[in-house]
Amino acid sequence: MKIGEEAIPTEGLEDYPTSTRSMLVVMLDVYAHPDTTVGEIAARTGLPQSAVSGCAARLREAGSVLAAPDPADRRRTLLRRNPEVSGHRAQVAAAPVDGALGAALGTEDAEEIARTVALLEQLAARLSPGIPGRPR
Repeated sequence: MKIGEEAIPTEGLEDYPTSTRSMLVVMLDVYAHPDTTVGEIAARTGLPQSAVSGCAARLREAGSVLAAPDPADRRRTLLRRNPEVSGHRAQVAAAPVDGALGAALGTEDAEEIARTVALLEQLAARLSPGIPGRPR
């Protein structure tokens, strides 16, 4: 996760008190559990509820997550993945991980990095079939 975090473009973004890692954890949890609440995310991830709330707000602002009142209990807000890809989400998805991965592997060999990226994409597809991979 740290390698992916280092590859995420942050130019032009505000500084937020929530970490990029927490943002990724919350985003992936929302994507895996549509129509979920902040409290449910906190329980599943082990993150403090205040951190999850901050991440959810930031993800909503970025257009990655949609929020709607729970029809069963209007006091609760349900979070789900935005099916439309925002500009920043597309930029993050398209960001190359090669430099961060090469640094972690201790190599600049483009072929070795490309093979490793391909293996990681295969692993991600097997472990998280409902989460789309990087655009090609």
